[in-house]
Amino acid sequence: MEEKKDIKNTPQQPDVADVAKKTETPAEGGEKKIAPKAGGEKSTGQQDKKKGFFQRGGPNRGRGGKPGGRRPAKGRGFRGERAKPEFDQKIINIRRVTRVMAGGRRFSFSVALVAGNRNGKVGVGVGKASDTALAIEKAFKNAKKNMVEIKRTKDKSIAHEVDARYCTSEVYIKPAKGKGIVAGSSARNVLDLAGVTDVSSKVLSRSKNKINIARATITALGDLVD
Repeated sequence: MEEKKDIKNTPQQPDVADVAKKTETPAEGGEKKIAPKAGGEKSTGQQDKKKGFFQRGGPNRGRGGKPGGRRPAKGRGFRGERAKPEFDQKIINIRRVTRVMAGGRRFSFSVALVAGNRNGKVGVGVGKASDTALAIEKAFKNAKKNMVEIKRTKDKSIAHEVDARYCTSEVYIKPAKGKGIVAGSSARNVLDLAGVTDVSSKVLSRSKNKINIARATITALGDLVD
């Protein structure tokens, strides 16, 4: 005997007309637009170029229906002019310091620098840290704390001869009209960042310690009288 098939439980195949209706997508203005079939014409870059809207990603393929294209690179926009720092700085000495501990060696960096505004203010600072950038920052703060204001003439020179001693370093400075800055070692850095010109300097001591020479130079410039 032939078995009767249960019509209710058998899956029905979708009608072709129903599939065509589902593929229709509503477009703007209420009109229905049938989606393109597979194997249809594809827009190429040359065709888009002829039409006048050749862009990266094709027309109307960007976010929100906007034309695609190359995004502006980060950091290349107009930022405006950078604010010039109030004080300039010059590193005169940097060295690595080693401490021997029970667990091994520990390294740190010591930095000495001169900071000034080239307009009569100058200072020397020392900083120490495990990183060079942090040590430079500490030394700069220390130099700003120890700033000295220098008395200069109208020609940005000094009024008279002066000498000073710091520890074992001794520096002699005298005015020298029309010669610029004649100095060596860290004394030149101090005179330059102080904004002093037309002077001649001489290190009289045998010491080559740059920090002591810089501090002796600042002490000498601080003793100037109008």
